Amino acid sequence: MRPGLLQLASLPPLSLYIHLPWCLKKCPYCDFNSHEVHNNGSLDVDLESRYIESLLADLNQSLPLIWGRTVHSIFIGGGTPSLFSPAAIDSLLSQIRARVKLSADCEITLEANPGTFEKDRFKAFRAAGVTRLSIGVQSFNDAHLKVLGRVHNSAQAIAAVHEAAQCFETFNLDLMYALPGQSIADLERDLQTALSLSPPHVSIYHLTIEPNTYFAKFPPKVPEDDTAYAMLDVMSEKLADAGLNRYEVSAFAKHDHRCKHNLNYWQFGDYLGIGAGAHSKISFAHRLVRQSRYREPQLYMQKALSGNAVAQDDDIKHKELAFEFMLNALRLKDGFDTSLFYERTGLLLSSIQPALTLAVDKKLLIQTPKSIKPTERGFDFLSDLQEMFL
Repeated sequence: MRPGLLQLASLPPLSLYIHLPWCLKKCPYCDFNSHEVHNNGSLDVDLESRYIESLLADLNQSLPLIWGRTVHSIFIGGGTPSLFSPAAIDSLLSQIRARVKLSADCEITLEANPGTFEKDRFKAFRAAGVTRLSIGVQSFNDAHLKVLGRVHNSAQAIAAVHEAAQCFETFNLDLMYALPGQSIADLERDLQTALSLSPPHVSIYHLTIEPNTYFAKFPPKVPEDDTAYAMLDVMSEKLADAGLNRYEVSAFAKHDHRCKHNLNYWQFGDYLGIGAGAHSKISFAHRLVRQSRYREPQLYMQKALSGNAVAQDDDIKHKELAFEFMLNALRLKDGFDTSLFYERTGLLLSSIQPALTLAVDKKLLIQTPKSIKPTERGFDFLSDLQEMFL
């Protein structure tokens, strides 16, 4: 991007994403960059140590990109990050603090699965500095958990959530719907169990058959689309009745429990991603940069430790900025302030006004002088709405 083509008056908030790629078992629906451990269900101590060393080498190489900037949130995802020992997470966070400035209220989220839960482990993660846990429950129905290839059962999931509630002021439950063989009554029982545990945040995901997964090769029979839409309506209604308000297409939260890290993504903030396959989006005064790391863990560690973890490094093209912004911001139920579009892209709102007008005419958007937000119909047909800005 030529100097002067883009001019940002200020840089957006910065987050840090850390990818820990190992899990106990690859789920048949999962298309994330995750890899099974082959050490009797535990992560090899030497491998854990080498990977932490690689993450820090990766961060060191990236520091010139973010000099002087404050990190407002950290998200440790995977894989199953809770496979890593609390001592390793403690060491990692301590060394991150020594390298970058964290805000006083920095949100630090760790993804955890009930299958890696053991008594007092979550308490140890809290002591290491993690402030928020995201628990991949997916379902409380043992039959559905088995079909999904999960390594935990319902009782383990409930025990894990109980311990999380004792150790963390805020935590999230992941739930999936439109599962093979799932009825609306099954879904309601899942919701009843989840809500009995008083989670302050719930994320819901429609089971989708992704390419290059086991389910893509051997597709299961899933509920019809009409049933899936009915399930979403049931979830939205019951979560709202429990005081969990929908603030993003897949996220529901009680007051003051929204995920700051994900909000930064959806508001087109910046994020530095380190770890195997991690992605970054970093703004400068005159350009926006996207990076990705090498995906395969062994290759990533080799490259990071030799000083070159970045596999791809490109400027975001000027003509793509509006779509990139709208792709994220329209996921928010309350939409965004019109001033944010200029702040994050350097573009005038007039550059997308024809698409905005069309979306308003189709009753997919509400536009006022100060804000833009999807209608209920726009939220239901989000992909159609987003495509208008391609």
